[in-house]
Amino acid sequence: MSRNKTTEKTRIPSVWAREQRRTDQPALSRDAIVREAIAMLDAEGIEALSMRKLGARLNAGATSLYRHVATKDELMELAVDEVTAEIHVPPADSPDWRAAVTEAAGSFRTTALRHPWLTLVLGQAGLAYLGPNYMSFSERLAALFTAAGFPEPSRAIETLFSYVIGMSNAEAAWLTTVARSGETEADFIARLMPAAQRAAADHAHLAIPHTEVEEATTDPAALREMKFAYGLEVVLDGLALRLPR
Repeated sequence: MSRNKTTEKTRIPSVWAREQRRTDQPALSRDAIVREAIAMLDAEGIEALSMRKLGARLNAGATSLYRHVATKDELMELAVDEVTAEIHVPPADSPDWRAAVTEAAGSFRTTALRHPWLTLVLGQAGLAYLGPNYMSFSERLAALFTAAGFPEPSRAIETLFSYVIGMSNAEAAWLTTVARSGETEADFIARLMPAAQRAAADHAHLAIPHTEVEEATTDPAALREMKFAYGLEVVLDGLALRLPR
């Protein structure tokens, strides 16, 4: 087997596992490509992103993009890492670990709602966790949970973010549906509510409380935040039981 074939077979398919290529197009940088890709993802979603469309937005051919980013999967790794830098994690020496973790979880949720595609690709974007911003995010979380006294900080973090990512993903998907309707969230819910109530009419345990109906049609954002906070408190209650007494 030739040396080239061996190299191709064993190459790890991640942007973080190879050196950045040199290019003769200084006006078109990898950073510019990633910024434009994020703008496309935020505005149009994952399905709309292609190297051809991205190249057109940058006044460059798809071939030019491939000099900087080998595949669309690598581009997604870079986009995930770029937006991860927006997530705030309080310092490890914060006096109240629960308040600090709540702040970090809330910051992740805010970032995920700002970039609705993020949670969809986190588990699919190759080796995104090797990116510098994602590594920094993970390190700060690990330091926070270690300082809090968790004997297995990585397990606690995985448990927490299974909840946070799942809830953020569902919320982002819902808001995308609302946005496509062209209505405000409150108006969309008001129009949807009669159908939801009819569907639940024959299921006693699924009846929608009147107070929730009122909240959903007057301040749906506050209701979503309350539901997220409730679940987060339950998770933190469980994690607190794992701390040495």
